[in-house]
Amino acid sequence: MMLPITRFPGMAPGRSRAVAYSNLVFTVAVADTAEQDIRRQTQETLAKIERHLAEAGTDKSRLLSVTVYIADMAQKSAMNDVWLGWVDRANEPQRACIGATLEYPHMVEIVAVAATKD
Repeated sequence: MMLPITRFPGMAPGRSRAVAYSNLVFTVAVADTAEQDIRRQTQETLAKIERHLAEAGTDKSRLLSVTVYIADMAQKSAMNDVWLGWVDRANEPQRACIGATLEYPHMVEIVAVAATKD
């Protein structure tokens, strides 16, 4: 049995906003703003993740795993404040936060894996 792969085209060639396979959705997002404010970039990035999940037929209550790449680990606390205000506290996913060199002006990049709705 072959399961189809559904790709949701991205804004740039060679990239998808999300990919769905079987009962899993994979998505990655960064903020569009060049504003160097970790809180604003995190809010915008999480909003994109939420839109990508909805487009693929699921939502943040179905998140399984999230990896947050952050350019300045000294700002992790501010990013985490935004995260805690956004995440479904009844269905918290596994989450990792990794310091990384990101392409300017990005301060945060988020990778998420979610289950689709039944």
